[in-house]
Amino acid sequence: MRDITVEELKQRIENGEQLNVIDVREPAEYAEYNIGGKLIPLGQIMGMQFDEIEDLKDEELIIHCHAGKRSMQACMVLEQVGFSNTVNVVGGVMAWKEKYGNEQIK
Repeated sequence: MRDITVEELKQRIENGEQLNVIDVREPAEYAEYNIGGKLIPLGQIMGMQFDEIEDLKDEELIIHCHAGKRSMQACMVLEQVGFSNTVNVVGGVMAWKEKYGNEQIK
């Protein structure tokens, strides 16, 4: 697992990179505010219910949550089952919202 700041993530988005961004918060949190990542709640990951990303085991997965703790857990679980390139967003959507407001990933 590596870490990425919201500034680094934003720069990569602006550079036009195709990124696999996963949001591991709960559906209600996602509905309230999200930056456009794919929603797969941590509970699903802990329960090994992540079929929709199974084919991304060798690709970079940028994982975020509210503040960075759940995403770190998700990275660890995914690494244990063979995902080789997980990246934790430091500060999560709290840091994103503080820096960029309601701007979303395109």
